[in-house]
Amino acid sequence: MIIRLLLLFIVFPVLASDNYPRNEAVDITRYIFRIELNDTTNRIGGMATIRFYSRKAIQELEVDLAGDASGKGMQVEEVRLQGRLIIFNHHNNRLKMLFPVQIPQGQESEITIRYAGIPADGLIISRNRYGERTFFGDNWPDRARHWLPCIDHPYDKAAVEFIVIAPPHYQVVANGIRTEESYLTNRQKLTHWREDVPLPTKVMVIGVSRFAIRLLGMVNHIPVEAWVYPQNRDEGFSDYAPAVKVLRFFDSLLAPYPYRKLANVQSTTRYGGMENANTIFYFENSVSGKGQVEGLIAHEIAHQWFGNSASEGDWHHVWLSEGFATYFTHVYMEHTYGLERRKELMKRDRNRVIDHCAKMPAPVIDTHITHFPDLLSPHVYERASWVLHMLRRQVGDSAFFAGIRLYYKTFSFGNARTEDFRKIMETTSGQNLETFFRQWLYEIPIPRLRISWQYQNGKVDINISQVQPEPAFYITLEAGLTFSDGEERIEKLVITRKNQTFSLPVPSRPVRITPDPGVNLLFEEVKGY
Repeated sequence: MIIRLLLLFIVFPVLASDNYPRNEAVDITRYIFRIELNDTTNRIGGMATIRFYSRKAIQELEVDLAGDASGKGMQVEEVRLQGRLIIFNHHNNRLKMLFPVQIPQGQESEITIRYAGIPADGLIISRNRYGERTFFGDNWPDRARHWLPCIDHPYDKAAVEFIVIAPPHYQVVANGIRTEESYLTNRQKLTHWREDVPLPTKVMVIGVSRFAIRLLGMVNHIPVEAWVYPQNRDEGFSDYAPAVKVLRFFDSLLAPYPYRKLANVQSTTRYGGMENANTIFYFENSVSGKGQVEGLIAHEIAHQWFGNSASEGDWHHVWLSEGFATYFTHVYMEHTYGLERRKELMKRDRNRVIDHCAKMPAPVIDTHITHFPDLLSPHVYERASWVLHMLRRQVGDSAFFAGIRLYYKTFSFGNARTEDFRKIMETTSGQNLETFFRQWLYEIPIPRLRISWQYQNGKVDINISQVQPEPAFYITLEAGLTFSDGEERIEKLVITRKNQTFSLPVPSRPVRITPDPGVNLLFEEVKGY
């Protein structure tokens, strides 16, 4: 135990933050992006208005914006502060803006950046599966900078507006509520969307395409919509219809939905699904007419609470987003289809974790990763989901869901890290959870158990050996005993050492002993010696 605590004391402080250059002197409060699109080239015209509050006196402001490289990237044409031209320096994908006078603490200011270029990433300009031209934002994790001047990190969230000027045959969807759609000429249409809830840039997007649009239903006055390609209109409306009951479930289980609409959008982007705030993009082949994406829909809708509203304050804590969305998808599936579906899904996830840990051993919170897309792995999805399920089993349903709701209430529209979540769960459960969080989130292995048993003299002796080389996990393993008369019994074995034997009185020799019959523990069973 002393060795374990010493090692964890050494490891834990390293998890302070990722390497993003935070500017605590400034709070971005609103972005207004005016984006001009055309069908002739992939070049976009942009004007970004950034409103910010000075927490301290400042003389300059830096934001992310990808520069020109190999014919792609953004070129800055001018920058204005409160309408007056100022000096700027655009270098190494950072835009530094120099103020002629110091902006005092407590002042609200506005900068306008005029720029243009061909996005190398972030705004995906391509053709969909029907050969039609489309434009879709695809910012995760830090690719908004390829087309938007911004603080491209979730720590500084802001309201956002998109004013999109595009050829009139396109429909435009974006975060928030549409406030205007106007035909400027016979070649241009302006569409204005506004979201007043603060968002991280990873989920600020536009989608521009020909769409068929349907109102699928209402959930507590929230419109749930489907935006799909017209060629697969019927199939898309059918496939996305479960979004209504999914939203209703989470709205009841967690907290009121934090936005004013939920658009489910067929898109042509990089990832299989992207939880953009209230404007979810699903991969284009998610539409098949076969109703096979309910789990994906549940995952992305769960993100509206976890990841979008309550966001990780540091990329290395992305499990607070992906692990939560994965687990609450299982909670939804169990509610909708029964316990056996949840067990089936978690068995599948456990196998994925075991396989991935063998190939790519790492902890859930892996501070060695600096290329943030590499964070996406079974460690932060399935393994982190398992952590939540085991936490639920340890503290009980009442304390678990009370903790989840309190965590969301505390950090909604803000940011959190793992220690914030742990402290909330300790408050609602009354338990010290340091060992639990450390062994499951900060250590590399998962338990590998060799299990054997023998019966003699009215007792069954069950031996559990933890064969992973690292210190012992503190775990509870359920053992299902089945007898010849059909009787079944569940015994809870509390394991605190590398090798333990449990002697249990039984009426007769068990026919079999099944480890973890309820599928409640993440472990690998090792056969043989």
